[in-house]
Amino acid sequence: MQNGIDKASLDQWYVLDTEAVIPVGRSHNRLLGTDLTVVRQADGAIEVFAEGRAEPLPLRHRFGFLWATLGEPEREIFSLPEADEPDRRYVPCGVVTVKASGLRIVENFLDMAHFPFVHTDVLGAEPHTEVQSYDVEIRREEDEVWATNCTFFQPQAALSASDGITTQYMYRVMTPFTTILYKTCPNATNRWDVIGLFVQPLDPGRCRAHPIMYLIDDVSTTTELIHFQQMIFLQDRIILENQRPVLLPLEPRKEIPTRADASSIAYRRWLKEKGVTYGASTVAA
Repeated sequence: MQNGIDKASLDQWYVLDTEAVIPVGRSHNRLLGTDLTVVRQADGAIEVFAEGRAEPLPLRHRFGFLWATLGEPEREIFSLPEADEPDRRYVPCGVVTVKASGLRIVENFLDMAHFPFVHTDVLGAEPHTEVQSYDVEIRREEDEVWATNCTFFQPQAALSASDGITTQYMYRVMTPFTTILYKTCPNATNRWDVIGLFVQPLDPGRCRAHPIMYLIDDVSTTTELIHFQQMIFLQDRIILENQRPVLLPLEPRKEIPTRADASSIAYRRWLKEKGVTYGASTVAA
């Protein structure tokens, strides 16, 4: 460990901000309990310095975001072919600070059971509360967690949807703090809408969430799309900030899962296998 940070968390790429909002000059950020100084030149060149280090951090520019690492990632940033499709709407949805573990945020993103109760009359509604069985696997070659064949009835699955539909989902967790949702596209039956959530852990129990969307939607305005996604996430934030314990328990006896929690079970098992402890509780009941 380095400064109490497990190697699996340290050796990852993390979003710091959308590049468009990084000002010229010096600004401040934070990652994994470490203060950062971001320096942007007038020509757009960016360097990021971590407290106590003389050399700038490794950086990547992908999906409109600036990514950095405090460690030595074994892989480059994950691929997302939909991000390069020219007819998709690229919609960065701002940033939301959440007083919760970043791992809790990813797990909440995977959870369909809360739709009718937290996102009532939008992503779910009574009496359609049952989560149908779905498939979950840890894809060892890619080192990712996938949940497929997910379905859920939704009154308004997307801003462009006019009626309730049974929505098809696929969930993908690429790293402990990044996840993507592929869902039924109301405007193109043979394609998926893509929603990503890139979590920047500031401290074990505090983080910034960076939602992003790649959509097939030539009707809605960008402002409308952003407001819709932010409404959904802010509803989640209320729940996330009141979850106890704050850190995500990795010991199975700490919380009792149900059939609907198959993706959460796989995610927690994957985290434990990797040795992730940042934002997690590993103390047995």
